[in-house]
Amino acid sequence: MDTAPSALPSTSTPAQDARNRRKGATAAALASAVEWYDYFVFGIAAALVLGDLYFPAGSPSAGVLASFATFAVGFLARPFGGVIAGHLGDKRGRKPMLVLALTLMGVATTGIGLLPTYETIGMAAPVLLVTLRVMQGIAVGAQWGGAMLLATEYAPEGKRGIYGSFVQLGVPIGVVTANSVFLLAGAFTSESAFAAWGWRLPFLVGLLVLVLAWYIHKHVEETPEFRAAERALAEKEKEEKGESGGEGARNSPLRTILRGHLGTVFLAGGSFAVNTATFYILITGVLDYTTRELDMNRGAVLTVSLCVSLTQLVLIPASAALSDRIGRIRIYGLGAAGIALWAVPMFLLIDTGSLLWLAVGTFVASCFLSIMYGPQAALFAELFTPEMRYTGASLGYQIAAVLGGGLAPFVMVLLLETTGTSMSVSAYIIGLAVIALGSIKVLADRARSR
Repeated sequence: MDTAPSALPSTSTPAQDARNRRKGATAAALASAVEWYDYFVFGIAAALVLGDLYFPAGSPSAGVLASFATFAVGFLARPFGGVIAGHLGDKRGRKPMLVLALTLMGVATTGIGLLPTYETIGMAAPVLLVTLRVMQGIAVGAQWGGAMLLATEYAPEGKRGIYGSFVQLGVPIGVVTANSVFLLAGAFTSESAFAAWGWRLPFLVGLLVLVLAWYIHKHVEETPEFRAAERALAEKEKEEKGESGGEGARNSPLRTILRGHLGTVFLAGGSFAVNTATFYILITGVLDYTTRELDMNRGAVLTVSLCVSLTQLVLIPASAALSDRIGRIRIYGLGAAGIALWAVPMFLLIDTGSLLWLAVGTFVASCFLSIMYGPQAALFAELFTPEMRYTGASLGYQIAAVLGGGLAPFVMVLLLETTGTSMSVSAYIIGLAVIALGSIKVLADRARSR
């Protein structure tokens, strides 16, 4: 499925084009990695320490639920970041919105690392924590579209999938880095020291995001597809001005999406919700479940999560490259079907309490997630034309994040507390997979009709 050209003619030399392409793809991958690292450290901390430090009243389960609710708030904020940055990114450019998103994320993450606890400042602590988490959500909602388009709009003809996967790699890199930093913090501190201050160290790494934001601002150029779309719109406005004798009116990207493409946005979101929900169940919900309910060792579970995430560094670009050859929808649908079929066996293996079976269960699930995630950036980019692509792709992605990822760990704890069985979580995943397969079917039918 490819509804737009991967690259446009350039007036620069081939050497300059290649250099700009490498620089854009590298900047997009780094931006995605550091942004997701900052976002994921909150999820790990929510599962391990934030409930006791910021929501101390009630049972341990109540504290975890409150912590995961704060985790979910970041997802609820993501569509706002996607809408604002998408609208401005389609009008002003991909790069400035990406720089702004990185700056906001760096400030919010560092702020969490410095935030006093409930014991120190009382109710102000959870209020400020929620505020900073909202800032993180807005930042990551704004970031994905900018980084994705910086990569895919620089891609050579026929390689949009593999270039888009550079941005997708930011997720496993962020997970691996976040888990590694937490493992190091735990290894070099006692249990009491980790709870007191060791958990803060991974958040303070967020300062490095500001350095990357400065680099992109100074050294990365705007994408060729956006510049071409800008020229085309300028010509159209000039013609309209000449015909009417007044000012040419530029359409709002957001208005265009809401009036004519909202169905595509919801189909995109529906197709991806199962991926993001299952992903956050694996990296956050399972971490809480195995350590709190199954009494498994925290460090061992984090190590398993880290190793499983490393495999995605190979599988994501492999599936993306395959989608360049045989089509996005085919690969994407295969991953969604695999998630549905594996949902029950995965939790049966996790429930054994064995590290080996935990690794097997989460590894197979991670393979299916990677099969979906690899071509997803290119697929979403191709659903919309350049002048509304940032807005449309971001909205679809962030709707999926709210319906799937943000609520998934919270829903998982609720289901476990209510039903007493992990099979209820499997049923939740299967339900989202059915929605995904239905959405993918409609997208495929639309592609064939075109």
